[in-house]
Amino acid sequence: MHSHHSHSGQFCKHAAGTLQEVVLEAIRQGFEVYGLSEHVPRFRQIDLYPEEEGLTLDQLSSQFEQFLVEAHRLKALYAPQIRLLVGLETEFITSLDLESLDALLQEHQGQVEYIVGSAHHLNGTPIDFDRPTFEKAVESVDGSSAFLCAYFDAQYEVVRRFHPEVVGHLDLCRLYNPTLQFSQFPEALERAKRNILYAIEYGALFEINAAALRKNWETPYPGVDMLQIILQHGGRLALSDDSHGPHAVGLNYGRLPGYLERAGVADLWFLEYSETPNGYGRHVRAVKMEQNWATHPFWSRLS
Repeated sequence: MHSHHSHSGQFCKHAAGTLQEVVLEAIRQGFEVYGLSEHVPRFRQIDLYPEEEGLTLDQLSSQFEQFLVEAHRLKALYAPQIRLLVGLETEFITSLDLESLDALLQEHQGQVEYIVGSAHHLNGTPIDFDRPTFEKAVESVDGSSAFLCAYFDAQYEVVRRFHPEVVGHLDLCRLYNPTLQFSQFPEALERAKRNILYAIEYGALFEINAAALRKNWETPYPGVDMLQIILQHGGRLALSDDSHGPHAVGLNYGRLPGYLERAGVADLWFLEYSETPNGYGRHVRAVKMEQNWATHPFWSRLS
């Protein structure tokens, strides 16, 4: 089985454990492909999280470079047991993040094999840190519709500029309101559809992200309405645990088959390393699971 989105406490201060511990747990559980995708560093001191207090921007940048070195060491070390992919998860707080990511990708070309394209902020405020900061982000614009529209506009800028191989937690904007229906916000819904169609056109995978299930959702990201739009337009799906330490590797994966079956998902995809770079200069390609995903022996090991 596969996961394309993960973090470790070694390189992400709101996660736990070392990167090696995450990899060893993925091996123990029988993952065949596991993506290592630490957050790209932030580029303004004001954007650091409380747990990063005392770190400098240079230290954050050095931490990310150390992640790339360690991830590639582990990839080689454990190659007989698991196929590791080395990537990153985007941030978009201001235009500086996008410009700096352009430079980072140039500097580390060949080391960053894929991108998880995500948006976590609105008007400089994180939307997934806790409810008070989420509410602050909503209050920074003119109501819920404007908030949702701004989120999808930020997401669109990320996918348009970087063409991430994996679109991360598509509907994170309703993290604290999981029953919200985008049909009640037609302008936001149109923006979400625009993003989905654009990502489908260039060949992205949309992650089925199990992390929502540990955040009191009844479903993974994306919710049913967004998943149906992806499927109706021929979008391709991949699995992610979005783990933040070894304790969360594969967490709630056992709840994914029921969700996928109810939605009528026929195929799952995963990324694999490719010697030949893709159209965006990164060394992965998307592959469809040959075996019927529903009968994969991984699921029986979870029961």
